[in-house]
Amino acid sequence: MSVQIEVQLIAVVIAAACAIPGVFLVLRRMAMMSDAISHTVLFGIVIGFFITQDLGSPWLFVGAVLTGVLTVSLVELLNRTQLVKQDAAIGLVFPVLFSLAVILISTFAGNIHLDTDAVIMGELAYAPFDRVVWFGVDMGPRALVVGIALVLLNLAFVTLLYKELKLATFDAGLAAAAGFVPGLLHYALMGLVSVTAVGAFDAVGSILVVALMIAPPSAAYLLTDRLPRMIGLSVLIGAGSGIAGYWLARWLDVSIAGSMATMSGVFFALVLLFAPERGLVAQARRRRTLAHARVQT
Repeated sequence: MSVQIEVQLIAVVIAAACAIPGVFLVLRRMAMMSDAISHTVLFGIVIGFFITQDLGSPWLFVGAVLTGVLTVSLVELLNRTQLVKQDAAIGLVFPVLFSLAVILISTFAGNIHLDTDAVIMGELAYAPFDRVVWFGVDMGPRALVVGIALVLLNLAFVTLLYKELKLATFDAGLAAAAGFVPGLLHYALMGLVSVTAVGAFDAVGSILVVALMIAPPSAAYLLTDRLPRMIGLSVLIGAGSGIAGYWLARWLDVSIAGSMATMSGVFFALVLLFAPERGLVAQARRRRTLAHARVQT
């Protein structure tokens, strides 16, 4: 398989993995939580490295996921005081944890390959060269294997807890009355976002993780009112953004991750303009038709 195809496959599976939990973040009006988690997990990676002194240790992954949960917990703690709104709480928590990570790297790990620029931007072009070999068999790029695992994990999570997630997302009070535990579901979902962010940003960087978690679900939200269809459209739009971004990057000779993030924004803008029911063009047409009807009467 050529490097070009592998890079595009990685982009597609990472986009799908990010889009699935991203749908629930958008519906819960917690889009910026993905930005917070995708940055603060660096703090967990740094702490895990200081403990193990091994960049390949699985404890770095565990530390990153726990830091994502810590981020959510701190945001919820500030929000419950009713002195700080959720968006402000996010803006307070994630810069602190991310800045601590950057300070720790620059002070104590300057000679170690913990590059904050790589974490933020990522570099998909190099992803195919990091292979997974099991028992002498080349299983493919590590990022592709991880991406497929993330897609399966996210699909299993949503499938098993679909009823609970749907009810807790649209009416947490009713979910609690029905015997569900909305708080537990919330933290489970945020844990899933943390796992997805950690697994994805090693290849694509935190900026693209945020773009793929938010832009495709936001576009899908303008196209449908049905949750299953919204999830499917989010995956398709994310995959299309990945493929289009790759070829845009080749054409302009620029960052692949940056081009993919750009194309996710372009696709959202097109949907915002031309969505059949909720697009700006459709709304303008309805206003014009209504105004014309009033004139006629």
